[in-house]
Order: sequence, then structure tokens, then C-alpha cells
Amino acid sequence: MITIDGQPILTAAQMRAAEDAAIAAGTSVKALMQRAGEGIAAAARRLAIGADVLVVCGPGNNGGDGYVAATTLARLGHPVHVAASAPPKTDAAIAARAGWTGPIEALAETAPAPVLIDCLFGTGVTRPLAPEIDATLARLSRTARLVIAADLPSGTDADTADAPDWAKNHPATLTLALGALKPAHVLHPAAAACGNVRLIDLGIDRPDAVMVADRPTLPHPGPTSHKYTRGMVAIVAGAMEGAARLAAVAALRSGAGYVALYGGSGQGGPDAIVHRPYDPEALADDRIGAILIGPGLGRDDEARARLAALIAADTHRLVIDGDALHLLDPDALRARRNPVVLTPHAGEFRALFGSPAGSLLDQARSAATRADAIVVLKGPTTIVASAAGARVHPAGNPWLSTAGTGDVLAGTIAAQLAYGHADPLAAADAGVWLHARAATLAGKSFIADDLANALTPARAGP
Repeated sequence: MITIDGQPILTAAQMRAAEDAAIAAGTSVKALMQRAGEGIAAAARRLAIGADVLVVCGPGNNGGDGYVAATTLARLGHPVHVAASAPPKTDAAIAARAGWTGPIEALAETAPAPVLIDCLFGTGVTRPLAPEIDATLARLSRTARLVIAADLPSGTDADTADAPDWAKNHPATLTLALGALKPAHVLHPAAAACGNVRLIDLGIDRPDAVMVADRPTLPHPGPTSHKYTRGMVAIVAGAMEGAARLAAVAALRSGAGYVALYGGSGQGGPDAIVHRPYDPEALADDRIGAILIGPGLGRDDEARARLAALIAADTHRLVIDGDALHLLDPDALRARRNPVVLTPHAGEFRALFGSPAGSLLDQARSAATRADAIVVLKGPTTIVASAAGARVHPAGNPWLSTAGTGDVLAGTIAAQLAYGHADPLAAADAGVWLHARAATLAGKSFIADDLANALTPARAGP
């Protein structure tokens, strides 16, 4: 079993194409099924600790994986029995069924076991489960102490992340992604139904444009570094100056060498923050690495004018957050040369882009393409998307649901964008990772100020 950090995410169609390419290159369907089944058996044997295992098999290749898993467990002396919803239909599944020498029970009549391995339906499912199968899986999973789903909990749509009732009510303990992760492994509601997710490598080449985020490589100052080489962040303040100060603290604590707040009262916050009056000419300073606008900006005519001036000037990398997102025409960004990062939550995203077709992952990439920008779609799974690819952060922290944490994220991203990351997608991805790490270090019931302060140990940690 392989952890999912840094692993590619493939749609159902991409997965079929990857399998077809492997088969065309000489790997048989039988060989792929053997690898999958043996991987499922190895995980089950490690976790079951000798307990009885029930493998439920469907008529397709997912069922074939189950027959291989059961055969492997029996060969190793592990107690296992098999139930099936229907006879196998594919050649590879028929061959795998022939390798199982024990009895096969009817799915509807089989008794529960301490360990349930779900191999009924995999990635190819695009319609809801029959009610009687959903009810049977609910009955079997309700009493099992360990539920292992092969590829996906049966009835889950791999692309849209729709999940069946049985899995939402009784989530799998462990889901073993076969060959590659699918969108349903990281997007809700299916991600919650999957429980812990691990990968079984089938030796298939996989495209990597869309990946689960991994720990980023963060830049560190060297002997010749100074405050400007570490990145200067300019933040445009507005009606609610506290939000801009939170973003400024976050930028400083996540690595920026210099943070200046343009506009506001000129007071408050750590002394390390430089306060300056709002001046469009000063914001043209070529020492600035990135400009952030939006936290506490307000939505009046003055705020609209400040945003429009920054977009038109096109002198620096730009992060647009909070109030500024409500004043933005995303199509106005397409003429810019310098990269832009947008940081909407779900409501702000709908206000900007409507409801594009597909999953949240599809929607984020569609919006990034339309705006020619990096889109950080915040939520229980945060997606950092560009037209060329995406990085997905599935481990959302519910304690982030408090005022000001979005301002902290915006400042963190601005600092990464200002220093050390030539690729704006990598910079935004690093900012999201640092923000999540700081939330973990802050513990529970923190406020945004605590989160911003926790960026120092997050940035310094191993």
C-alpha cells in the first residue's frame, strides 16, 4: 500500500486509456488483475489479524480482483469465504473465478464477517446501485469491524464523486485505489465514504497533470539574501484594515522578507509591518514581488477603482481575495502578462464563474482556463488549478471554519508568489500546504491570529 501524497489522479476514461496502453505494450488483463487481487489480499491479511474475511464479488473485473484476493488469502491459510451478486462476465473475471475452489454464496443470503472486502463494482459504475444491493452492503458493512473497498466503495461514481447511501452511512475503513487515484478518492461526498485511501501500484504509466499535493520544496535564504531577495509583498488595505493586517502577518511568518501595507490608518499589527499611504505609483516599485488585494477591501467605488488600477497596470504578480473577488470580472485578467492567483471559497466561485459542468476538479480547471489564472478553490478539499493541471489538497481541517483564516491563506500565498517559485501554480500550492500545516500545529478552536502565528513553526518544521 502506498500513501496518496504526490500521486496522480485519473478520471475513469484516463484510467481505461492507461490500462489499454499497458495491455497494448504487452501486459495482459489477467496480469493486471493478479497484481490488484494480490495487493488487496496483502492489505487485508495485514489488517485482519486472523479474523474471518468475506469477499463480495460482482460480475466484472472488480469482481475478478476479488476472486484473486480470496484465492490468495486461502492459499496463505487465512479464513475467507466468497459471495457473489452474479456470475462473472468478462474473460479475465471468469478465469479468476476458476481459480477459487471454495463455495460461492448468494450475496443476498450471505452472513456478515468481521472483515468485508467490497469487490462488487469499481470505476466503471455510472448509475446508482440497485436498492437491494445497497441494502445488502449496508447490512454487511454495519457489523464488520473492517471494511476494505477495492478501488471504490461499490456504487461510487469515480468522476463526479457521488457516493451510495450504504457507504455514506457506513464508510469504508480503507479504500485501495487500483493503479491510480480517481477524483472520487479526494472529492466529497465520496472521499468521506472512502475512509483512508491507499494506492496499489499496478505498474501502469499514468499522466500526472492532476496530482494530490505533496510536501513542497520551500526556498531558504542563503548568505547573500536580504529582505528584497526573500520577497517583498505589498498589501492593499481597505475598509476593514484588520483583515489586511492578518494577511500581512501571514506573509511575514511564511517567509516574506518585507511586507508593506498600503492604505489604512497606519497603525496596528507587529512593528515589522511597514505602513504606507495608498499610492498607485508606489505600487509600481519593481522591488515588489507580489501584490495582494481583497482582504477587508470593501466593495465600494474606491475599492473597485483600486482593483481595476492594479489589473490594468500589470506590473506585478497579483493575488485577488475576499472582497476583491466580488468586484472582479474574471475575463479582464486574460490580457495580463503577470500571473494572477484567485482564492475563492464556493460562494465566491459561483459568483465569479457560475456552475461549470463536471466535478469540482473539472470546475476549478475550467475557471482557471477561462480567467487564464491560478484558481485556489477553497473547501474541505482545496484545489489549486491552472489550465495545464491541478494540485489537490484533500485533508481539509474543519477548525479552519472561522473568520480570518482566508485572509491568512491569501497572505501565505502572496509570500510564496513573491519569493522562490518561478511557477505560480507551485507557489499557490506551497501556500495552501503551509496554511494547512499551520492549522495542524495550531490544534483546535484557534482563531485566525493563532493560525498566522503558527506559520513560523510550520515554515521552520521538518
